[in-house]
Amino acid sequence: MVSYSVTVFTGDRLWSGTFNRVYIQLVGTKGKSARQNVNPVWGFEMKEYTFTVECPTSLGDLVALELDKQPLLVSDAWFCAKVIVVTPEKDTAHFPCYRWISDDKVHYFREGKAKGVFDDIDSNQSYRKEELKDRARDYKWDSYKEGLPYGMESEGPMSLPLEVRFSFTKEAEFLLTAVTNRVKMMLKGLLNVEEPWKSVDDIRKAFSFHRTSMSDYVHQHWKEEEFFGYQFLNGANPTIIRRCSQLPENFPVTNDMVRDSLHGACSLTQEIKKGNIYLVDYKQLDEVTANVVNGKQQYLTAPLVLLQKTPRNKLIPIAIQLKQKPGEDNPIFVPTDSEYDWLMAKIFVRSADFNEHQLNAHLLRTHLLCEVFAVALLRNLPMVHPLYKLLVPHTRYSLQINSMARSLLISENGVFTQYAASGGEGMFTILRRAVSSLTYSSLCLPEDIAARDLESIPNFYYRDDGLRLWDIIHRFVQGVIGHYYKSDVDVQQDSELQNWIKEIFIHGFMSRASSGIPESFETLGELVKFVTMVIFTGSAQHSAVNTGQFDYGGWPLNAPISLQLPPPTTKGQSSESTMLHTLPDVNTTAHGMATMWILSTESSDFVPLGEYPDEHFSEDAPCRLIKEFQAELKTFSESVKTRNSGLDVPYTYLDPEQMENSVSL
Repeated sequence: MVSYSVTVFTGDRLWSGTFNRVYIQLVGTKGKSARQNVNPVWGFEMKEYTFTVECPTSLGDLVALELDKQPLLVSDAWFCAKVIVVTPEKDTAHFPCYRWISDDKVHYFREGKAKGVFDDIDSNQSYRKEELKDRARDYKWDSYKEGLPYGMESEGPMSLPLEVRFSFTKEAEFLLTAVTNRVKMMLKGLLNVEEPWKSVDDIRKAFSFHRTSMSDYVHQHWKEEEFFGYQFLNGANPTIIRRCSQLPENFPVTNDMVRDSLHGACSLTQEIKKGNIYLVDYKQLDEVTANVVNGKQQYLTAPLVLLQKTPRNKLIPIAIQLKQKPGEDNPIFVPTDSEYDWLMAKIFVRSADFNEHQLNAHLLRTHLLCEVFAVALLRNLPMVHPLYKLLVPHTRYSLQINSMARSLLISENGVFTQYAASGGEGMFTILRRAVSSLTYSSLCLPEDIAARDLESIPNFYYRDDGLRLWDIIHRFVQGVIGHYYKSDVDVQQDSELQNWIKEIFIHGFMSRASSGIPESFETLGELVKFVTMVIFTGSAQHSAVNTGQFDYGGWPLNAPISLQLPPPTTKGQSSESTMLHTLPDVNTTAHGMATMWILSTESSDFVPLGEYPDEHFSEDAPCRLIKEFQAELKTFSESVKTRNSGLDVPYTYLDPEQMENSVSL
């Protein structure tokens, strides 16, 4: 007889254990062990349990194990994290599971060494196919709205497979935050007041219970020109500004208009030639049908904003046009206009930015795309595939948070649909426009920064931190993929990998060749770049456009969810009263603030970039690369903190320690 020492690990999530009977069978190249009961005494609540499996002779190389769970009185679910087996030859076999087992079927788990389809033995091909067949049944594509990326078919968050659902902790904390937030709003009587604000001081008092150090800073500085310009670089939406090499034909700013606002420069023409002028253009919002809230027509403009980099390296607005088509009823506002003319122009810009940011930079370019990447991964790559092991941690909670967004935010009765200026049909108009112009290069930060000609603008911390993170992630991905794929031919012959990118091209980018998204992978370099983009999008990019939502929107005048008076058509008509009546009603503001607070509140089971509590890799090379990746991220995090200690406005959103590994909020 020979003995195998088997240790079974139950996950550390709440309610991961089971009171059912669990059975195990080891599978080797020379045979199988007898099916054996695992449970110590009765029930399986222990986090770690070691026992012995006896066999008449060696099973050879262990290639898999089979687990099943049989109910006693009532069936429950058990989360098996992993199984480690020490063989009679003193070798160690790792079996990553990370699966909820809720039925009485036999579940088959491969030994942890990663294998692509091209280097797996013929006898294992059927297991790969069977696993993917089951996954294709569990994870189906669904078209939520025509013209938008596909998502996962579901009847709501609770219908999702247990593996992709929130943990009990995450679920409880999310609901507690939402309920507590709503109760506070109700106690202050904010949620049902369909009237304009009476004073700016009333707004300050109403939301004094929800504050961060950054939202306090915004409250103090939101009117200032320098801070208005700073937000285009390091605020919640750093994705739209670009250097202006030539004024758009529909933005007829003249030298005379801005002469007194150029901070000592000779002329606008010369400043453009010197590369000191920058443009923000919200053209995707043009002529979008705005929402009706509280029975009142809302207004959404498509502004153009011109900014100057001053000799002090500050970015200052010098001209704003609130609609795309120039004309007498569409004046170009400049800083020398009256206080409230200029302030109102900036408020319309900030409201446009809020709507464009939420729908394009945030929802489409992180949430919806990461759902596409995740569903394609789960449908096409088995657990033993090296790309599955590398990418599955970056899908954590993404499917549930998107399902909740469709149910609670952008559904017919969702908060965004009901209260945002772009809610309703306008929302889908903007999203379809954004999808039609979405490109692969714009998702790759080095190419995006170059295309926007922003390599040299100072104090652009999103760029500085993002490019360094891109480089760190790229080298990590290159190391891991290079360990398993030795040539371009290996990439080309991996049918599972090719199916993954094909589904992304079809269901994420609507088979649009002009997007630049590859339909297949031909080279190792193409694969490394694409996987880098996937990880960066789900971690760094999402953090950059999500984490600061409340910081910058916690003062409602800096990010109005909607506006309920039309943009001014002449100068000299605006006042504080005009501003207060233009801002969204009390209840609209409250719903917007509550939502941003929830979506910016981190849960206690937060997993930062580079941390992998689920041990999918077992080989020395990828495990070493993970440790090197973590060390680089730690060094980078320390440098970010050192830099931030000298800044009036610290930029923390791309600090790896404060960045989630996946789109989970």
